[in-house]
Amino acid sequence: MASRPIFHTLPYYPFYEEIDVDFVYYSGFSKIQKQKSLNSLQSNYIFKFKNRKIIDISTKSTSDLGVKLSAFNLKVKYKNNYFFVECLFQGSKTFKNGGPYRDLLSKNPKDAKRDKRLKESGELIHFNYFDMIFPLEPKDYFYNWLYINSLYRNPGLAKRILEYDSFSDIEFNPKRSVNCQARAVAIFVGLSKSKKLEEAMKSKESFFKVVYGEKHHNKVEQLNIFKM
Repeated sequence: MASRPIFHTLPYYPFYEEIDVDFVYYSGFSKIQKQKSLNSLQSNYIFKFKNRKIIDISTKSTSDLGVKLSAFNLKVKYKNNYFFVECLFQGSKTFKNGGPYRDLLSKNPKDAKRDKRLKESGELIHFNYFDMIFPLEPKDYFYNWLYINSLYRNPGLAKRILEYDSFSDIEFNPKRSVNCQARAVAIFVGLSKSKKLEEAMKSKESFFKVVYGEKHHNKVEQLNIFKM
């Protein structure tokens, strides 16, 4: 048995709740094994919450929409080019001894994530998204902004995902990483249902205030003052 989080959307702050669900884990990296684990996870969730609609957001999803919404497949236009969300995330990392490595933007998402420079350039200091600087705190701030902004700019996919209220990512292990595309989708749907999406998309500062709350915003401002 194993346990993974399901992200259920909420029409009010903080726009999602995280529910840990036990399921039968099928070892192996093949798509078939991943989908066996996924079916167990989602079945156990629906057993508890019968009226909810769940979809997995990953390349191993059993839903075509879920596969399209993976950060490895979702693209967003910047100026005259389209980039994968995963490549934008990796290509924005700025380290003490290097980066951001803009050549990652044109790579295959898997290759971009595995680029050895990301592990050999020292401490991560911030994210530089086309000269927009994002701090490391909150830890998922930049990823959530990037993913939600990208989904917002794909209205066809955005409209379809509003049919669901619960989201999993069978590839996500909370013990190994912080950022999660399923959580980002849950926040997006929550923002939409609460009529806060347009406000959050005005700027990265507005997104911070809406998604993370004024209390967190003031705390980060105080920390920045002490660092000066």
